[in-house]
Amino acid sequence: MLQLHYRELGQGAPLVVLHGLFGTLDNWQTLARRWADAGHRVVSVDLRNHGRSPHSPEHTYALMAADVLGLFEQLGLGPDTTLLGHSMGGKVAMRFALDYPDRLAKLVVVDIAPRASDMHHQDEVLAGLNAVDFTQCTSRQAADDALARHISSFGVRQFLLKNLYRQDDNTFAWRVNLPVLTAQMADIGIEITGAQPFLKPALFINGGKSDYIDANDKLHGIPALFPNSQVATILDAGHWVHSEKPDEVFGLVQDFMGM
Repeated sequence: MLQLHYRELGQGAPLVVLHGLFGTLDNWQTLARRWADAGHRVVSVDLRNHGRSPHSPEHTYALMAADVLGLFEQLGLGPDTTLLGHSMGGKVAMRFALDYPDRLAKLVVVDIAPRASDMHHQDEVLAGLNAVDFTQCTSRQAADDALARHISSFGVRQFLLKNLYRQDDNTFAWRVNLPVLTAQMADIGIEITGAQPFLKPALFINGGKSDYIDANDKLHGIPALFPNSQVATILDAGHWVHSEKPDEVFGLVQDFMGM
């Protein structure tokens, strides 16, 4: 169990927010401030091997859920807490809900299903991140140029470059634990299973242009583990639903927590 880095805003019923693969808590700060202003205690988290949280050679959903449980205990978060996770963070949130159901009131999962993924869609991202040679890279632009040889999308590169930082010796590095994430990418795609379903309310939010949640997930995969769930689709949004349609995500989660 690792002691995770987090940021806390506001007061009220708790909402804990978990980012996705290669992300940090900063990805959710605009929405976190809005939920805090709306009357919630919002705790945004850097998961292990991401952001400012510790690095570890192990990166499993059981361990990440246990890390989050440690944070719940550290902050005295009670069973009135809502846990929200996006993508990889959504799988952490599902694992947490299934392993520690008594610690939650509600679950929100953003654009991910419990089923397995082969993770080949991350091949170009991994190639780009691993192509950046920090013995030669002396600027953000140089890092972007190296990424661009593998990743054509400017938006994806800007998202990844949020992990770039200067070390004490003035050299650049990634905040993510890239060797471990590269080695364990297949494990990040594993299916989430449970001996018993999570019976409390769950909200799944998916982007209408994303294939991370499909029709079979809605009919079978999600209800099997989360029978008291609903799926809300935000049209004209892709996988990064919260950055593309923040007003819609804010409203859906705010309404769900108020139910």
